[in-house]
Amino acid sequence: MPIKTDSPLARRIAAFIFLFFIFGLTFWVLSPFFASLAWAGILAYVTWPLHQRLCRHLPGRANLAALLMTLGVAATLLLPLLWVMFTVVVDVAAASATLKQLAIHGLPPLPAGVRAWPGGEWIAAQYQRVQADPAWVRAQVDALGLTDAAQLKALAGGVGRNAAKFGLAVFALFFLYRHGDSVLTQFRRVATRWLGAAARGYIQAVGVTVRAVVFGIVLTALAQGVLAGLGYWVAGIDAPALWGAITALVSLIPFVGPVVWIGLSLGLLVHGETQAALGLFLWGALVVSWVDNLIRPLVISGPTRIPFLLVFLGVLGGINAFGLIGLFLGPVLLAVSVAIWREWLVHARSV
Repeated sequence: MPIKTDSPLARRIAAFIFLFFIFGLTFWVLSPFFASLAWAGILAYVTWPLHQRLCRHLPGRANLAALLMTLGVAATLLLPLLWVMFTVVVDVAAASATLKQLAIHGLPPLPAGVRAWPGGEWIAAQYQRVQADPAWVRAQVDALGLTDAAQLKALAGGVGRNAAKFGLAVFALFFLYRHGDSVLTQFRRVATRWLGAAARGYIQAVGVTVRAVVFGIVLTALAQGVLAGLGYWVAGIDAPALWGAITALVSLIPFVGPVVWIGLSLGLLVHGETQAALGLFLWGALVVSWVDNLIRPLVISGPTRIPFLLVFLGVLGGINAFGLIGLFLGPVLLAVSVAIWREWLVHARSV
């Protein structure tokens, strides 16, 4: 039986197709900017209490309060990044020259005193095996990309694109400060209409998780980078700012940060600087890792009431699926899933 074009069913189908078409095109248009908008939303949410306090000191001047907050957040993030980038550029040049010498001349000889250590004969045998294969050493150096001008240019291009995304995020941040209350209210109304009263719990889970991940992962990684960089500087590591920045980036992934300072400690050991190697290893194990292994689980698992294992898997899976923004999206998705699961359990008990 054919469907009449003026029937309610036909109108519903037409409306559904129209909405699907419009929202699909909207998603397509905005898709290149999702990462910047997500970063702006995260920054706005985390700093919202400061914005509210500033608004109370500037009544009736919402635009000025939003502008001051935007400039403050941008300066807080941009100035340290510029300092790190400027320092890293100098350190990358030094590291590139060192790696080129290593690729040409091979690994330096192992200090004679190493054989007297417990297990020293095994260490010396493994080192000599690697030292006897200069092609493998050159391949590992080339894999780092610090000796290839084309890869360095590509890296610079990636930095430029990320800088543009950061600028867009800051631009969007002003409007989120200015209209954040209205946007959140509208979102709550739509979510409540479609999901019922449970939407409030889901929104609360998202907010708590974002704040916990920011303070538990990002700030912990920054603290690890600063502490590790200080240890590298004291131990006499070349390019300490570069290695500190690398440690901070790597530490965003739980339990991966020690790879950097353990590798540098072994490098010092190979060059005969036993005291510096031991000091750096102890600094990393007792100070840098202490920040990661103690503070991160407490800060994340406490407020979210989610097992740290799930947060850990959410971070890894989020990075794999969405890139750096997946640091937040992965745990947030798991937090909402856990909230839904717990709600089902409550309903199951009440039945």
